[in-house]
Amino acid sequence: PTTTACTTPPTAHRILLFFIHSSMKKKLIFLCLLLFIAYILTAPKDAVNAASVGLVLWYTRVLPTLLPFVILSNILMDSNYLQYLNKITAPLVSRLIPVSDNGAFVLLSGFLFGFPIGSKNCAALLASGKITRREADVLFIITNNISPVFVTSFILYTQLKLSHLSAVTLLILYFPALLLGSILLSTDARRTKDRTAFHAQKQPASGSQMNFKIIDTGIMDGFETLTRLGGYIMLFSMIASLLQKLPVPRVVTLILTGMVEITNGIAMLPDSGLPQSVQYVLAVVYTAFGGLSGIAQTSSMIRDTPLSIKRYCIAKLLLAACCGLLACLVSLVCFASLRPLRIAA
Repeated sequence: PTTTACTTPPTAHRILLFFIHSSMKKKLIFLCLLLFIAYILTAPKDAVNAASVGLVLWYTRVLPTLLPFVILSNILMDSNYLQYLNKITAPLVSRLIPVSDNGAFVLLSGFLFGFPIGSKNCAALLASGKITRREADVLFIITNNISPVFVTSFILYTQLKLSHLSAVTLLILYFPALLLGSILLSTDARRTKDRTAFHAQKQPASGSQMNFKIIDTGIMDGFETLTRLGGYIMLFSMIASLLQKLPVPRVVTLILTGMVEITNGIAMLPDSGLPQSVQYVLAVVYTAFGGLSGIAQTSSMIRDTPLSIKRYCIAKLLLAACCGLLACLVSLVCFASLRPLRIAA
């Protein structure tokens, strides 16, 4: 007896079954991956240039700025010498927001040195039992911000030429997060009447051998963390470049790029044809949200903890909306008027 060969090729058949039985989320991710691969194959020059831009940004700005502090943070936390630093900083920070001693370190590191130091230190201290789950839930949301140096130097001075708005912009970006954290942690403190963190801490290191082991571990962990961030920055720079090829109005491209990767989005603002006041508002919204690139990097920092990236995204969207409204008020005061949107052809 003869057998009839299947007329549907095996690969095509599997793809068809995938689209029939998979969820909408999986279908969307698969299509986005196909689009990204097609972009690399059809526009290799643009893709390589975008990857180069992302890697140069990582090498020249992110790596030298964050790596020393990541290494020092690891050494402080692993050696338990963090407790001595907390004796100095915690009394001052707790007057601003009700946090534990170790929570004060997370708060200071996140706001002073910027994203994603806050989420990384928060996850590390939660994993070691040095802050509570409730405190970590709040701190990893409010401390994961763009650093003041990046805001004042790159965004306001280099791109927007609005350095005179540095102080008010930092207030717009950081005050809503601090207020939210203060409300949530104060409510929790009243309910539990105990804001101290867990005290199951490692003993201080002793001896040169143990100290060198801690330093070596801190260095390797720092490079692993920053290398991972470099990969995300490169990928999302390529995605931002892809968005600029889409056949959509320029203002849509501008908004999408900024919400995906803030550095590229903000760099597009000066040549967008938008009034400077609108550029300022968009830059504040991009910065407060942090971009999808920032969310991906944050997710990698908390991957081994129970912290919720979904809750983080919701909080970031709400904070971005709040900061955007405050930026609009500042624009009404500091600029002559909010002129109608005009996009350069």
